[in-house]
Amino acid sequence: MQAFAHQTAQAHDLPLDRVEALLTEARYDATAVRLMAPPTRTGRIRRAWTSYRQRHVDAVRIREGVSFWQEHRAAIDRASARTGVPPSIIVAIIGIETVYGRYTGDHRVLDTLTTLGFRYPDPNRPERQAMFREQLADLIVLDHRGELDARVVEGSFAGAMGLPQFMPGSLMRYAVDGDGDGRVDLASNTDDAIASVAAFLQAHGWVRDVPVFAPVILPAGAAQLAQDGLKPESDWATLKAAGARALPGGGPAWQAQALGVIDLRDEIRGTHDVRCATPNFFAITHYNRSYFYAASVADLAHEIADRIGYGDPNRFGGPGA
Repeated sequence: MQAFAHQTAQAHDLPLDRVEALLTEARYDATAVRLMAPPTRTGRIRRAWTSYRQRHVDAVRIREGVSFWQEHRAAIDRASARTGVPPSIIVAIIGIETVYGRYTGDHRVLDTLTTLGFRYPDPNRPERQAMFREQLADLIVLDHRGELDARVVEGSFAGAMGLPQFMPGSLMRYAVDGDGDGRVDLASNTDDAIASVAAFLQAHGWVRDVPVFAPVILPAGAAQLAQDGLKPESDWATLKAAGARALPGGGPAWQAQALGVIDLRDEIRGTHDVRCATPNFFAITHYNRSYFYAASVADLAHEIADRIGYGDPNRFGGPGA
């Protein structure tokens, strides 16, 4: 930790004594370690898309998402117009992350990041420990700038903060002032949270007027075309040659984009939900690398938008897509 303090102070031109003082105040977070620990049972955990979707695209998030959209429509429309990210996607991410601010976490971020940065519970994942140290350094920089108080700021057991659950690095690089008051507050300023979610997706490749899932019927056996990376690995010409057919009414914009075939497998039920993903699907995976997460965001957005009377912009184009 002392070596880390010296490296952080030197890399960011910070007073060493201030860095050391913060690290001295950090306390071991046993809960964070327990929740981050790898499963003790043997064998690979089987993926279950149906159960995952049911937990995240649920009645509470749909109902509260409609209310959140109606209450904050002006801020959501501003963020959408500026970035091209549909309102429904912005609303869905905040809903999945914290149920619109209901669950933002009660762990002191300084404790969780220090614990996971120096006592990460899985020795086979050294890159994860390194990532948490990087986030700890970003937290210290934010504290030095006066953008937060590292001694009191709270978040999830992994160190994510506020309504959109930004890690310190994301807060530093992508958070924006949504209401023009001169400061960024993701914990209690909803306008800032809304604008920051949209700015994050825009920075990670969101393409205006392109849906999350391309409006296509994939050929039989499409699961064999599926990829597992975080960038689209195909295009419309290739998929069309393999037997894919475009549905009417989806517009042509998506056809010029790189595309990926993704398989949302349910290994418990033995089912496949195979979809054609655009770059906007992969932009969401920068928020969370899970295909299940990104697909749940799109599906929740669809459900909320449908009830608002907004159509289905995150799938097949439409207003603000």
